[in-house]
This record gives sequence, C-alpha cells and structure tokens, in this order.
Amino acid sequence: MTGHRPWRGVLVATALPLREDLTVDLDRYAEHCSWLVANGCDGVVPNGSLGEYQVLTPEERARVVETAVAAVGGERVMPGVAAYGSAEARRWAEQAAAAGCRAVMLLPPNAYRADERSVLAHYAEVARTGLPVVAYNNPIDTKVDLVPELLARLHGEGHVQAVKEFSGDVRRAYRIAELAPDLDLLIGADDVLLELAVAGAKGWIAGYPNALPRSCVELYRAAVDGDLTTALPLYRQMHPLLRWDSRVEFVQAIKLSMDLVGRHGGPCRPPRVPLDPEQEAAVRAATEKAVAAGLAQDRP
Repeated sequence: MTGHRPWRGVLVATALPLREDLTVDLDRYAEHCSWLVANGCDGVVPNGSLGEYQVLTPEERARVVETAVAAVGGERVMPGVAAYGSAEARRWAEQAAAAGCRAVMLLPPNAYRADERSVLAHYAEVARTGLPVVAYNNPIDTKVDLVPELLARLHGEGHVQAVKEFSGDVRRAYRIAELAPDLDLLIGADDVLLELAVAGAKGWIAGYPNALPRSCVELYRAAVDGDLTTALPLYRQMHPLLRWDSRVEFVQAIKLSMDLVGRHGGPCRPPRVPLDPEQEAAVRAATEKAVAAGLAQDRP
C-alpha cells in the first residue's frame, strides 16, 4: 500500500454478494474482501458500479462500507460516493471518512449532461470533506466526459488527485500526463489494462480480480514493470474475460465467473436480468478455459 496515495496498486471494484432473496450477505462480503487482499490485491472499492450501489438502500450502502473497513482496514477501502446531488455525494464522502477510509471515488454529475461549471462545482463540494477524491471518467454510462483538459483543471484546483479512466481511449493517458503530470492515472477498464499500464498508470480499479485475483495481480505487476514477456501472453489468455468488464452485462458476467471458480457470485438485483443463453455460454467457456490454464490458482 502507498500510505498517502491509497488508490495505487490493484483495488478491486467489489461485486456484492446477494442471497437468493436478493438481500445483502454482509458476512460473505467481509470474507470476499479479506480473500481479495489475501490473494495480493491492495484494496477494495465498495459501492462502485460493480457493487450495484444504485439499487441499495442508504442503510445497505453505509453498511457495505463499514463491513469492508472492518474486514481489511480503512486504508485499503476507497468507496464510490456517486449520487445525483452534490450534497448527497458529499454526505457519502463524510460517511466514508467517519468509517476510516482514506480516499473516495466520485463520478461526475450524472442525472443530466452536466456542463463544465457544474462538474467543477460537484467535485469542489465533495473535496471539501478533506478526503482525497479520485475522479471516475465513464462517458459511456454518464454522458459526461472528463476530457484531459477538464481533468487537468480539476486537479489544478485541488479537487481530484487521480482518475479512473474508463473511456477506453488509451491515447488520453499521454495527454493527461502532459497537462497534469502529478495526476495519477488509474486503469478503469480491464480490457485496456496492458495499454494503460505501459502508458504509466499508477493503479487499476479492477473488475475481474473478483474471480481471478492472483492472476490479475500478476498481470498488473508485470505490465507496470514493463515485463511484457510475462504480461503479454497472460493478457492474451485473459482478454476474453477482461473484455466483459466493458460490456453492459459486466456485473452478471463477473458474478458468473465467480460462481464458476467456486466463489459466490450469485444473483443481481433488478433491473439487471440474468445473462441470455448465448452470453452465459461465452462467459462460461472463457472462464473454464482460464481455469484449465491454471489462472484460478488462488488461496482458499
């Protein structure tokens, strides 16, 4: 762990275990967080998109953060604090601080297509909590694009310290480094991991370590070290799975892979529905191939 930059390394955007009746299984979630750290991950990101935060009650959402902190320590927990309103997002950041977390991750305003002034005001409001803020750029889902010029301004004004980059445009890494060299670039989509690691990423907010933590950590470490002899074959092997992280059905796919490797993925809450038979077959085949290749050699 990097004490003053707790977003560095492999932080897993945790899937949330639900029972068959769709209630949250906090005991299982605590065990999952501990298992990820035991298998080499540096920390966890509860209440991200993969954690289905949008369909949790406020009480559930708060308890998920508290459960993660109790399991692995606040310095390893960076919750997502996205909300429609800036005041609500700030309250979630305050809750994270009270729970002992050292940083938070924040989407731009996403109730509407916000302009630059609204984006700046939103991040400024949450930054007032005093916790470092990691911006989350996901223009595919939010319709608000934190382009490099806007990120440089957010960083220059002290509102964000890093960015989870999910645009899929790896060219941005170089532009961000030119405009804001002290802004940490974090890999935001599993299927551009190698490209962004080579471009200088300082961390990975990751999806597929939920199912294959040890292999994912090995891939990340090799990639950031420039060890392409190790990283490239591993990346090719894993890419049929990693690309699901950028698809609409990423939560269902990752949870299915978890089930297949002997973890508890389980169901999702509506409006998410199960994978269709063709999607399920594709995820199943890719996961079974990864297992057969020895990529699921994780600690129990």
